[in-house]
Amino acid sequence: MERGTRELAFAKLNLTLDVGEKRPDGYHNMEMVMQSVSLCDVVDITLTGDKALKVMSTDPNLPIGYHNLAGKAAVAFLDYVNETELGVEVYITKNIPDRAGMAGGSADAAAVIRGLDALLDTHLTLEELSHIGALVGSDVPFCLVGGTALAEGRGELLTELPPMPDCGILIVKPDFSVSTPALFAALDGCRVTERPDTGAALDALSSGDLKALAGSMANVFEEALPEAERRIIVDIKSALLSAGACGACMTGTGSAVFGVFPTLDDAKEADLSRFGLTFAVSPVKKFA
Repeated sequence: MERGTRELAFAKLNLTLDVGEKRPDGYHNMEMVMQSVSLCDVVDITLTGDKALKVMSTDPNLPIGYHNLAGKAAVAFLDYVNETELGVEVYITKNIPDRAGMAGGSADAAAVIRGLDALLDTHLTLEELSHIGALVGSDVPFCLVGGTALAEGRGELLTELPPMPDCGILIVKPDFSVSTPALFAALDGCRVTERPDTGAALDALSSGDLKALAGSMANVFEEALPEAERRIIVDIKSALLSAGACGACMTGTGSAVFGVFPTLDDAKEADLSRFGLTFAVSPVKKFA
């Protein structure tokens, strides 16, 4: 008999993002303050008895089946709990823009892992769930728990942080995307002049100082962007600050940019639709 459940897959933002040396395994050491926000996909997960894997989405441009991170997460989970005779159907109602640096695919994958754990009553520990998530992608362990965290290693080593103070956040997604591998390669070949002050961000979170936190935000990938795209990011950040944001930053490898406002109403009042898609959101506290 089919059994189903629904999970929310919350987007993430990088309040800070710093990249260290390349490691022997080909990954870079990362240091990031990550934050869940209220923009989310809706993920419906159904267990079937036909051994088949189906992943569908409202976005026709996204990969389906195993080529989608949600599909990889389903296979990894069933392998881990030795339930390989089961089938899984996943339907994703997409709200998080694709290739925006907001971990939409990783959030969907995390939702599938949480949903299957509930459907199968496996009651895996958070450590086990995170292990499965890390097999799928570096951002998946964070997306399993959400909230505010310091992410290190390749992104899978997490330290829970005090929650981000209440505020409003306006996300702007311009009409271009950037190749993550290309941006890492460009970063390796450029001289970074502005790195985030992670310590200052951690102090601001500890004291609940929103303005200090916003002032500490920075992302080293902004300097590695191609010149035309970098100018667009700079223009969006300037417009966010002119609209009243306490600070502005690109998230991940882009291309989404966000500004932190004192309240959600302040974020909603800022009209930056001329730059692309906009989303007024709130921080989300830890949910697992």
